[in-house]
Amino acid sequence: MSAQPAAAAVTPERLAAARRAVVSSSIGAALEWFDIIVYASFAIIIAQNFFPEGDSTLGLILTFATFAISYLIRPLGGMFLGSYADRHGRKGALTLTLTLMMVGTLIMALAPTYSLVGTWAGIIILVSRLIQGFSAGGEFGTATTFLVETAPHRKAYYASWQVAAQGISMFLASAFGFALFNWLSKDALYSWGWRIPFIVGIFIGPVGLYIRAKLAETEEFTAAEKHAGPIRAIFTTHLGRLLAASASIGVATISIYLILYMPTFAVKSLHVTASAAYLGGVVAGLVILVVTPLMGRLADKVGPARLMLWAAVAAFVLAWPLFQLIIAAPSLPVFILVIGVLGILCAVYFGPLPTLLTEIFPTNVRTTGVGVAYNVGVTLLGGLAPLVLTWLLDLTGALSAPSFYYMAVAVISLIGLLAARRLYNAR
Repeated sequence: MSAQPAAAAVTPERLAAARRAVVSSSIGAALEWFDIIVYASFAIIIAQNFFPEGDSTLGLILTFATFAISYLIRPLGGMFLGSYADRHGRKGALTLTLTLMMVGTLIMALAPTYSLVGTWAGIIILVSRLIQGFSAGGEFGTATTFLVETAPHRKAYYASWQVAAQGISMFLASAFGFALFNWLSKDALYSWGWRIPFIVGIFIGPVGLYIRAKLAETEEFTAAEKHAGPIRAIFTTHLGRLLAASASIGVATISIYLILYMPTFAVKSLHVTASAAYLGGVVAGLVILVVTPLMGRLADKVGPARLMLWAAVAAFVLAWPLFQLIIAAPSLPVFILVIGVLGILCAVYFGPLPTLLTEIFPTNVRTTGVGVAYNVGVTLLGGLAPLVLTWLLDLTGALSAPSFYYMAVAVISLIGLLAARRLYNAR
């Protein structure tokens, strides 16, 4: 039996509510991903400021290890904040996640460096990442569920804006990197300039809190019978759904994190200039912003799972040739081309994903299920990628290593999608 949300009457009031939900959810997603992308994009600078001991590769590994550790707490955020949303309402959970995100970003913006407090600097950064990871763990599931339950029609289109907001964040974060690397001296950039994007990110939060305070609870949640133990149910009754949904995250998350990793890869391994690497992120952000809503519209017509299957096959086929191309000709045009193709693959796969996840889980455990599945998938298949790829490149010296990682994740995604379609009637 399908867990798809029931259709609702399309009225001006419901359309207005859906638009408010899009703006509210997009702001939360933008803050979450802006902070994540800035951290990944400025990894080389953060490594020197907070983990300066040892060689540069070790510092970079420690930086990405801190990045990866924050992902280990994301499933807990999805579990507990998702359970709160399933038992007490989507609106309250949305406010809580955004508040926690603002706290994590503030700590990062003000964190003292190693030269001031020694090893405490790395611990402070870790605390910031853990708070941000916990809040981000609850944000996607709650916001996605809220969007789908609020939308009276074209649910995939409305839910896709949760992903399109990540394109905005990628564009802005990469634009900051491009501007700061070009306009500031190296001393200024490494001493204080890297903090500017985090400070700007803090000011996104209050706007989102104001908008979320004016949202109404979804009718679907209000009408549903509340589950006394959604966390227990996800790991027992709905364990199969959880596994299929988690595997289905693969291509979406590895595409994002491969794009985030590319500036570090391009600068450190291919010796592309930093400004050129960040320009590639600007292109990917624009591609995801523009293409994702279009894929949401298409998913409403053909079904999210079917569209995602096509994208997963394309990712598997194109991964190796893309990396061979950039390794053979590490120039700005080629770099932008590769990043652009990765952005398109990401948009085609990621755009329909939020709706697919909500179709898999019943209403009374939906936010918990979506939150846990998304964050398990992101943690195992995406969040660990920068750390794993940095380690693999250092261990093997094979510049094509990221392509094989990408292909392996595409296979996992295909298995998850096929299970979602055949066992749980995902469209």
